[in-house]
Amino acid sequence: MANSVIQLIQSNRAQLLDLWIQRQLTSDSLRDDLMTNDELRAQSEELVNALARGLTEENINEVDSPQFDEVYEILSGISVSRAQQGFSPRETGLYIFSLKEAILDLLRQEVTDANQLFEESLKVNRLLDGLGVITFETFIKGREEVILRQTEEISDISTPVIQIWEGILALPIIGTLDSSRTQVVMENLLQKIVDTGSNIAILDISGVPAVDSLVAQHLIKTVSATRLMGAECIISGIRPEIAQTVVHLGIDLSNIITKASLASALKHAFAMSKMVVKRTDADKKSF
Repeated sequence: MANSVIQLIQSNRAQLLDLWIQRQLTSDSLRDDLMTNDELRAQSEELVNALARGLTEENINEVDSPQFDEVYEILSGISVSRAQQGFSPRETGLYIFSLKEAILDLLRQEVTDANQLFEESLKVNRLLDGLGVITFETFIKGREEVILRQTEEISDISTPVIQIWEGILALPIIGTLDSSRTQVVMENLLQKIVDTGSNIAILDISGVPAVDSLVAQHLIKTVSATRLMGAECIISGIRPEIAQTVVHLGIDLSNIITKASLASALKHAFAMSKMVVKRTDADKKSF
């Protein structure tokens, strides 16, 4: 019989791994749509082996011991990858807590003395609860990274700069325009002006739900930055309620060209470029 949980884990890795895998495969939290059984076993085996190598009598009650660095690194990688794969916090937490249950099952099978079983169980609970905290912390970090990346991708998608004609750009803005998004709008627009050599930019705010003084200031900053690049800016999508709000707030847009629709803004842009668009009659016969 093993004298301690440390000896038990180190001497019975294969048995412990089998108990743990069995628990995971029969759990309601199993997500075989996100991870294969082979991947799950390889991941679990790596963690069990690292835990067995790091455990000593001196550090079993010291979760922050340097000997557990390998365990923390593996566990952090598992948590972050699960956050990216779409596992829930509950499913990720149950992963490490099911290891605790497997170790306790092994203890009950091997240790017959009640007092020893109690003492060793306390050690297991303290150690695995500490690992559980690390699991949640790194999972949250991984989820935050996913959310940040998705936010950046959505921001890029929602602020596309389109060249609709030679020398004419259009930037349809959808959603709320805050300080950080204004910066993205400016950067995208100014870079596109440099890349295409365009001299007219249309900012269409038809998709902006409301315009307050802060949004108006952001628009004015964007127009000013565009003019510094040598391009003229037209704001389209000025709905009646937006016009009333701007007037009510006393915002001066008199030095900015504004149009009710994107079509009107494009027509004005053509006039500024000294271009005329004419409708042709396809059925008209020439003699």
